[in-house]
Amino acid sequence: MPLNYKDIKELTIKGRYVTDKDIDPFLNNVAKDFTIQSEGLSVKGLSIKSIVLGKGELKILMWSQMHGNESTTTKAVLDLINYLKSDSDLARFILMECTLKIVPLLNPDGAMAYTRVNANGVDLNRDAQDRTQPESMVLRKIYEDFKPDYCFNLHDQRTIFNVGNTPKPATVSFLAPAHDPERSISKTRGISMQLIVAMNEELQKFIPGQVGRYDDGFNSNCVGDTFQMLNIPTILFESGHFPGDYDREETRKYIFTAMLKAIEVISKRTIDQYNRDSYFDIPDNNKLFFDIIIRNIHLLDSKYELGNSAAIQFVETLVNGKIEFKGKLEEIGNVGGKFGHKSYNCLYSKDLKELKNNSYLMDLLRATGIFFQKI
Repeated sequence: MPLNYKDIKELTIKGRYVTDKDIDPFLNNVAKDFTIQSEGLSVKGLSIKSIVLGKGELKILMWSQMHGNESTTTKAVLDLINYLKSDSDLARFILMECTLKIVPLLNPDGAMAYTRVNANGVDLNRDAQDRTQPESMVLRKIYEDFKPDYCFNLHDQRTIFNVGNTPKPATVSFLAPAHDPERSISKTRGISMQLIVAMNEELQKFIPGQVGRYDDGFNSNCVGDTFQMLNIPTILFESGHFPGDYDREETRKYIFTAMLKAIEVISKRTIDQYNRDSYFDIPDNNKLFFDIIIRNIHLLDSKYELGNSAAIQFVETLVNGKIEFKGKLEEIGNVGGKFGHKSYNCLYSKDLKELKNNSYLMDLLRATGIFFQKI
């Protein structure tokens, strides 16, 4: 990770709610250095902008916030742009060897409403073949006009994901999308895997055990699969949870680190230094996390069976221009083998005291019918 990350981090944009109103001032500010243009309009008529950096022959296309409520990679992309503005030797080399075309926010309507889908209720990442939506057509036109050599498909994933069977969150996950139902390894998919191996090696220095491999089930309606089918090495980036980091300010740093490493490897033409087969050594993502687990609730309310637990998941809710994390009781029962980003065990007096002092959590539990008689 570059030692000067704190100097290139874009401080004007933080948190989970990122819209075109947030990024437009940034784009206007860098327009003197790089080419900014409108590529088309969203369903509601908002401009979908791109930025082009560099003049090299190796072309990299990346797009973020195809899902409007997945903003971590947008923040990381702005950090990357700041880095490429710097006087770093690597930044200058990248801009000489590569041309990057970045769409920071593909789904501005979804971003404004903080929804996965666009204003017509369509998941743009299931619209790659039919292209029924204006945003889908914009991305495809960018792809056809720019003719990229590599594609970065930038997303967020939920806090439920862990790495393998470990109690470590999948802070960053990658996928080399399949290009056929058999999930065979074409030359271009193999290149995607090699780039992921390079990024994983870099990230293990900072978040060991917190990198996962996303499910590679084939779906031709997904954009990554479609571009892989067109024989362009494509990588899916998934920004996940870092302990205590619900605003994903730590995760953005690791996404930035990963992107920069991949671009460095591309620019230096060192992809073949990385063993494709090591891609399969990256553990699969699993869905073994809840945001909160309260274990052994039978000790506090006798209507529950021995060893029962209450599992709570946060629902990201847009309230007055800010994202609030509202708890939802997801499951009551035996959650053995599952992990909590925060756990309480009713066997321990310290945990009981913490629970009693957490009025928000206590109110949530009472509202769902859990009455702790002995707390």
